[in-house]
Amino acid sequence: MASLTLAEAETILAAAKAKVQQMGAKMSISVVDPRGDLLTMFRGDGASWRTPPISRAKANSSACFGRISGELTENALAPVFRGLMAMEGGHMIPGQGAVPAYRGSDLVGAVGGSGGTAQEDEDASRAGVEAAGLSVTPS
Repeated sequence: MASLTLAEAETILAAAKAKVQQMGAKMSISVVDPRGDLLTMFRGDGASWRTPPISRAKANSSACFGRISGELTENALAPVFRGLMAMEGGHMIPGQGAVPAYRGSDLVGAVGGSGGTAQEDEDASRAGVEAAGLSVTPS
């Protein structure tokens, strides 16, 4: 299974952090591999204690389905999706704020944000992926 390198994950995190600071948001960002395992994260100054696990859970959702997490919200009440969320022990949140990371056609991870508006969370996540030369859609 292809995955982000540590250097890519650190580049993503640094770019997402720069975007968070530019927006003046109090956020956390998590970078995960395609299985949803945490590679790196940060909790910004003033960000709530709950933002790190939420950012990771959004990223986990995006990694699991290879889609922007906001696109998953509509199906969140489907029995199969609810079962998967239960299997993950609450570590999956299908809400806006995370994006997958693709290297060509390979899903290599995902990035999730929490603490800003849903759009700010997604914008910071997307900025990180794009700074690493990756895409949020397969090519």
